[in-house]
Amino acid sequence: MEYIIFDLEWNNAYNYKLNKGINEIVEIGAIKLNDRLEIVDTFKQLIKPKLSKKLTSRFKNLTHITMDELKENGIDFESAFSDFSRWSKGRDTVFLSWSTSDLYTLAENFRFFKKTVYIDFIPKYADAQKYCMQFVANHNGNQISLQNCAMQFNIDIDTTNLHRALEDCYVTAYCFKKVFDKERFDEYIRVCDQSFFERLVFKPYYIRSLNSEYFDINKEKLVCPDCFGNVKPINEYIIENGCFKNAGKCEKCNKKFWVFVRAKKTYDSVLVSKRLVRINKRRAKKII
Repeated sequence: MEYIIFDLEWNNAYNYKLNKGINEIVEIGAIKLNDRLEIVDTFKQLIKPKLSKKLTSRFKNLTHITMDELKENGIDFESAFSDFSRWSKGRDTVFLSWSTSDLYTLAENFRFFKKTVYIDFIPKYADAQKYCMQFVANHNGNQISLQNCAMQFNIDIDTTNLHRALEDCYVTAYCFKKVFDKERFDEYIRVCDQSFFERLVFKPYYIRSLNSEYFDINKEKLVCPDCFGNVKPINEYIIENGCFKNAGKCEKCNKKFWVFVRAKKTYDSVLVSKRLVRINKRRAKKII
């Protein structure tokens, strides 16, 4: 098995066509490890931006990359990842990055520049951050930075070179090798088919339509919180503050309730939450 640790640097640019911001990749770095976790090759490439008119102050302060450097030494996105694809080919290869944010950004850039989120040269993937965190004491479930993880593992690093793609790959490799256990690591490997990338970039959202193809509010069963009888909606549902709202009456105890239902669309399903609030007697008499 081979392991490819990759890291991306990106600049926040505004996409006028989509009318939203996009993290445009401007540098890629990668390290190839053999089955003994020895470094056998490296890859580094600057990418000439198509969307970025200027680099943000935060990006320049972190990376020290300049626009002149990108224009002089960068190549276009398609060529850069075509080269990376050829370089990364191997037998039974697993790709790693420090958190899934790099993979997500790569899929988003693929969607914009190549009209697909499917990255065909990545057959398997594992989150190096998630794997290493199981060996870090007292992280309380919070994500840990690459620099802090290296410190926890007593790895000496040059902080002046952090936030450059290839340098971050080296630090990730040191952390990964420090705690590598093949049997435990195998549990973190994911097969990267089309649905894997679609799920990665899918953003859950609340359904705010009475005519959604994914959710029919009128088929939802409502249960009385007092007697557990069936609560029947009194009026037509309306959408208010992002949720479905109605009044309902229990067919068993005749109590009336305000009914609030939220439906959240995820990649695989619709998650439904319901809340019934008792209507005071004076107000309930006015509701048919």
